[in-house]
Amino acid sequence: MSTNTENKNAKKTPVKHDTMGRSWMVRAIVVLVADILATFASFFAALLFRFDLHYSAVPDDFLKYFLFLVPLWALFTVVVFYGFRLYHSVWTFVSIEEALNVIKSYLVLIPSFIISSMILKMRMPISFYAIGIACAMVCQIGIRFSYRILRRYTNKVSTLIHSAGDAHIQRVMIIGGGNTGSILIKELQNSPSSNQIPICIIDDNPTKLGRSLFGVPIVGGKDDIIAMAAEYDIDTIIYAIPSATGIHKKEYLDLAKETGCKLRTVPGISQIANGEVSISQVKEVELVDLLGRDPIEVDNEAVFNMITGKTILVTGGGGSIGSELCRQIASHQPKQLIIFDIYENNAYEIQQELVRKYRDNLNLVTLIGSVRNTHRIETVMLQYKPDIVFHAAAHKHVPLMEDSPNEAIKNNVMGTYKTAKAAAEAGVEKFVLISTDKAVNPTNIMGATKRICEMIIQMMERQYPDTTFVAVRFGNVLGSNGSVIPLFKKQIAEGGPVTVTHKDITRFFMTIPEAVSLVLQASHYAWGGEIFVLDMGEPVKIDDMARNLIKLSGLRPDVDIKIEYTGLRPGEKLYEEKLMAEEGMKKTKNKLIFIGKPIEMDDEEFKVKLAKLDDDSQEDDENIREYVMDIVPTYHPNNY
Repeated sequence: MSTNTENKNAKKTPVKHDTMGRSWMVRAIVVLVADILATFASFFAALLFRFDLHYSAVPDDFLKYFLFLVPLWALFTVVVFYGFRLYHSVWTFVSIEEALNVIKSYLVLIPSFIISSMILKMRMPISFYAIGIACAMVCQIGIRFSYRILRRYTNKVSTLIHSAGDAHIQRVMIIGGGNTGSILIKELQNSPSSNQIPICIIDDNPTKLGRSLFGVPIVGGKDDIIAMAAEYDIDTIIYAIPSATGIHKKEYLDLAKETGCKLRTVPGISQIANGEVSISQVKEVELVDLLGRDPIEVDNEAVFNMITGKTILVTGGGGSIGSELCRQIASHQPKQLIIFDIYENNAYEIQQELVRKYRDNLNLVTLIGSVRNTHRIETVMLQYKPDIVFHAAAHKHVPLMEDSPNEAIKNNVMGTYKTAKAAAEAGVEKFVLISTDKAVNPTNIMGATKRICEMIIQMMERQYPDTTFVAVRFGNVLGSNGSVIPLFKKQIAEGGPVTVTHKDITRFFMTIPEAVSLVLQASHYAWGGEIFVLDMGEPVKIDDMARNLIKLSGLRPDVDIKIEYTGLRPGEKLYEEKLMAEEGMKKTKNKLIFIGKPIEMDDEEFKVKLAKLDDDSQEDDENIREYVMDIVPTYHPNNY
């Protein structure tokens, strides 16, 4: 059956290519014939102009020379134009290059015309050559642009006709009258399949105000966005300034989102530089565009030199952070990458993604197992002997862990302890714990368990000097599993209400790739025992995020979508902190990464308490929070 299908497909493909080839040949022949006619018409007009447009005044010799020379020159023209590939253009996108190539061709043709007439002893008046050549050149340039001009205005008229009765036609405002805006406008105007019409442009350059770009007027600056969107009945606003800073972008988008229009934005500056921008790549505005800061970029060359040729193990490798760690590690030639996760679906998904991308160029191992299982994690460490371990496996959902505190102990605390100990005994060079800002002065069991994990890392650093143990602490990650953004989007899609726990609650935010890049760089700086703290900018109000997401959907908060305040959940704080007071703050070479100094503690007493905590968690002791408070003095549950 499959063979028959392949045979059918094999037969179909050449037909498609033949059709495209014939279409190109027909167009090329049409232009070639037009060039020949333009040559005859231009030189005949030149001959008539020489004799004041009186045909009867043209000497018979000149007419005889004309009938002999011009067909020859038309042949020269076709041959030279073919050599300059003037019959190979994509007519829809004919540009100034074609005009320049016509002019270059005449640098060859002019001597050919003159020399041929001299050799054949058919001298013509000088005005005949001058006027004929000038007219022919102009006509042949015009022929090449006529198709594009005709197509553009045909499309424009067609779109306007259809837009009169078509609710799907979008009236577009472009923010940015530079190169990127120009590209977008041209593509919108030239694409017959586009349902978007560029109506007006916003640009803060005062010298552009009142002017137009490809017939689209520049109607104002940033402060005019709301008024112009209403005046021109705009449906969609496209932000087309890829080189702008995050703050600049936020200022424009904060105004644009108040219009009720759909918001879209162009790719980054690197894609623009590579010539990749097109309407198909214009994307929806995301909440990260409204954070008001530039994307965090780090120079990870030294980091990836550390990874190249090494065996890397990522626990929780199928999760949000773990899978991005795997992506970034895989792109820099590790000797072997081991994905370790309890959840087979997540592990399978990242495994297949990496297999599709790297195929045989990546030595990838995917293992299913739990960090709680001492035998399993020890066996994996001893069998594969990783050089570096990134420990991302954890329960992280605050409200769920409040209802199942013993599970948080088993997975987060004991899982980290067992994994760290197995790594040390297997001779791992570096062990990196993924922690959270919720570990600072925690009010919930999840944060308290992560604080104990940090204490384990610092104890292990002292007890196993051959392995470098460090922790990296950061805040909420946009779009990660269980984060608030996917929940808000789902609630908006369902028509609301959008639920916010408290009007004043704030959180630190960064994107998954930003968080992972900084984790990798922090691991490069590690000497042992440090807690690295990532700078995530200013905290963001969750209420503002909810309202912005509603506006980005073209809806109105509290009108189209209701916002409900449900009250703080068990263990939830109004705001998070990056460091405890006694940890201090030490700078690194990267201004976005800081180090909190280790807090002194009695390792032997800590191990005794860990053993008791392990036993208590196995028995589902109801007093488990009290035992955690004994280990983490800064842990203050809301109801204690």
